[in-house]
Amino acid sequence: MKTAELFKHKTVFSLEVFPPKPGADEGVIYKTLDGLSDICPDFISVTYGAGGGKNGSSTIKIASDIKYRYGVESAAHLPCIGLSREQAKDILDTMKSKGIENILALRGDIPQGEVKKGDFEHASDLIIFIKENYDFNILAACYPEAHPESASRADDIRRLKYKVDCGADQLITQLFLDNSYFYDFRERTAIAGIEAPIEAGIMPVTNKRQIERMVALCGVKLPRKFMRMLERFEYNETALRDAGIAYAIDQIADLITQGADGIHLYTMNDPYVAKRIYDAVHNLICANSLVS
Repeated sequence: MKTAELFKHKTVFSLEVFPPKPGADEGVIYKTLDGLSDICPDFISVTYGAGGGKNGSSTIKIASDIKYRYGVESAAHLPCIGLSREQAKDILDTMKSKGIENILALRGDIPQGEVKKGDFEHASDLIIFIKENYDFNILAACYPEAHPESASRADDIRRLKYKVDCGADQLITQLFLDNSYFYDFRERTAIAGIEAPIEAGIMPVTNKRQIERMVALCGVKLPRKFMRMLERFEYNETALRDAGIAYAIDQIADLITQGADGIHLYTMNDPYVAKRIYDAVHNLICANSLVS
């Protein structure tokens, strides 16, 4: 099923998982998926990340298993940095043969110390290539606080509009901790004529290291409310985890109330955290879907 169709009928709730690192026990991801089985998300995306490998074989296998073994629609991430057109075609052909219908097309992070190589400089280049040669549903990333490399928020919206015009069918935001950025972003996209549905990407923050990584990689801003939580509980792991879960629940409840098209939960492969959040917001999602 092409997941963009879901937004016509409901508030979408989806999850993200990542493959195990190379050399790690491959069975770990299936323990994670077993732990998430009670949630019944609309779809699960699988990152290309550490376990993806050069040909994405781990990502493809997991995405296919999610669809056919667990009965949940899946989306496979595909970063294009460093890929040739031939490599991209091989990966896309394999995805198609495994029954994958949804692809999150990304540029990907540029490795430190390496010069950009490959035939795709931007995610939009990959999107064009996919649309010209395949019938996949294409998901794309967007940034409520603007991409760190954008010259301005206006420039970021202009680039996003081009990405959608190239063929992106739906959008998932980078994580954010202040909902006001999302609402301002949503207003800017509407003014720009971007009509693709936008899922709000939410990552429950459960430890200090995770926060430091988020700030370093994504440039996400930490609101005062969040900083107070961190200052109070940063030396108590259990309390910080529970506070992080509560913070995410509060974010999601507000987003649903304000009519967000969907919620994409970055699970960090932690079924306990994901399930607690889902249990808290499930009725809100269902009620909002009925109202819509």
